[in-house]
Amino acid sequence: MQGKIALEEHFAIPETAADSLGYFPEAVRSEVAARNADIHGKRLALMDEHGIEMMLLSLNAPAVQAIPDKARAGEIARKANDYLAEEVQKRPARFQGLAALAMQDPDGATRELERCVSELGFRGALVNGFSQAGDADTVLYYDLPQYRPFWAMAERLDVPFYLHPRNPLPRDARIYDGHPWLLGPIWAFGQETAVHALRLMASGLFDVHPRLQIILGHLGENLPYGMWRVDNANAWIPNRNKWPAKRPLGEYFSANFHLTTSGNFRTQALMNAMLEIGADRIMFSTDWPFENIDHAANWFDNCAISENDRIKIGRTNARRLFKLGND
Repeated sequence: MQGKIALEEHFAIPETAADSLGYFPEAVRSEVAARNADIHGKRLALMDEHGIEMMLLSLNAPAVQAIPDKARAGEIARKANDYLAEEVQKRPARFQGLAALAMQDPDGATRELERCVSELGFRGALVNGFSQAGDADTVLYYDLPQYRPFWAMAERLDVPFYLHPRNPLPRDARIYDGHPWLLGPIWAFGQETAVHALRLMASGLFDVHPRLQIILGHLGENLPYGMWRVDNANAWIPNRNKWPAKRPLGEYFSANFHLTTSGNFRTQALMNAMLEIGADRIMFSTDWPFENIDHAANWFDNCAISENDRIKIGRTNARRLFKLGND
């Protein structure tokens, strides 16, 4: 398929370049670093080769979210956003931007989101999970009350928020002790992000801000397979589930969330997600530079879905959500 749009596609600045390397064996770290540093070279050539018209770019992980000092985190976020804006301006028909935000400072993140959208022309934000704030062991999840003004701004600006994974802190990762292979994209990323997304659903956030739109990668971090059970476990027990949200969580999942194919190039999983959330809420992505563009594109171009759904997922859903104009 020609004209695909991909939206979980990363880059790094020198201050964050090392953050991604620990997820990979030593033998490939130089390749990962080179991919992260490149925008207009090999990346663009691969886009041309595999029918990708546009990438929405975002900072690598965990980057800003792992900087406990909120002033420093804000500084790095602004530097990354200014750099990205300059790169986007070189080829705006091929690249657009998603803002990095220092969520350690909710007020500062709110101002930076508004700046990035209103002044830099960014299409939304991508944040790498929870933020460490003040010290390395203090974590903030975005269902907390202090983030309500931030979410109000996101709703007012009418831009989506991509909740990207990161590993749990070591103190919260004891289930993985002795099995480090389970960390990162193999398993821990998805579990951590799914819990964060469920916290947002259950908090009542979407009752207050019903137009908010959240994006999850990797075909939903396993949530499409589990949402029914979240709402219906032990259904014979009256009032078994208690949370502030006014509706079943699956309803928010269907109304306020979108999924991408980043790093999950499996037709059966895509079909499950389509049955659960609908083809109108799924978008193509590759997860470059951490996954291969050819793996993503070759699979997607040939997977057993209708051509109508392929066009929606590959292109038109993203154009609509990110206001990229009509074809």
